[in-house]
Amino acid sequence: MTAIRGAAAITGAASGIGRALAIELANRGCDLALADRDEAGLKTLAAEIGGARKISVHRVDVSEAADIAQFATDAITAHPHLNIVINNAGVALMGTFEEIDQAQMEWLFDINFWGVVHGTRAFLPHLKTRAEAHIVNLSSIFGIIAPPGQSAYAAAKFAVRGFSESVRHELAVAGSPVKLSVVHPGGVATAIARSSRTGVGVTDNARRSQMIERFETAARTTPKDAALRIIKGVERNEPRILIGNDARFMDLLQRFRPATYWAPLQRKLEKMAKRA
Repeated sequence: MTAIRGAAAITGAASGIGRALAIELANRGCDLALADRDEAGLKTLAAEIGGARKISVHRVDVSEAADIAQFATDAITAHPHLNIVINNAGVALMGTFEEIDQAQMEWLFDINFWGVVHGTRAFLPHLKTRAEAHIVNLSSIFGIIAPPGQSAYAAAKFAVRGFSESVRHELAVAGSPVKLSVVHPGGVATAIARSSRTGVGVTDNARRSQMIERFETAARTTPKDAALRIIKGVERNEPRILIGNDARFMDLLQRFRPATYWAPLQRKLEKMAKRA
């Protein structure tokens, strides 16, 4: 069991799951190093949490390795007892592979994959000095299944999964005090779809609106519930944390039909859309 104590560093903390995690961890006695590009959002969050916990806010662009390295230095200086790192920041990109260009794919990978890698690398030497420490890397249910229209996002989230599992095994073999969990949320009611970018080849605005509507219809888990599930997973040292009944169903489906899960899943999603 990993005790929730000490201090936690969270990227993408100004909104969504990151924001909910900050609030719930503070409620459990954690100090916080909060990172995001949205500095105003971080300050609002810090004010909401109040003065009961020590909180530092850091403007960080996780697509920049230098930003993450500086964040680690500053966060550890502010919180020498820091022992939890949550690589949460992420973005979305709508469009088929042929509708997105290389620059857009690299933009997404810089945030969703390399942000996780650089965050893990920057904090790991410090975490190894703690008696007990935990890294939490956010993948997605799209790190387990890969639907059409999500080639870039799924590729990055599958990469996060593979990277995280390999590092976790390395830490275990080395007898390290650092544990690592990879998180696979299903539909969580955040603004990620509405704030997503659209492929340069997508010219149908109605299609974008339809994709956002479908996501928001299916996103039934609240950020708070997602945060509570992640915290429970950390406390139990769970290597894989699935969030939501939808994630559990899709994970099970791909286990039974690893190469042919999409057809039955598409039928289920179409039925859900009609009911909505």
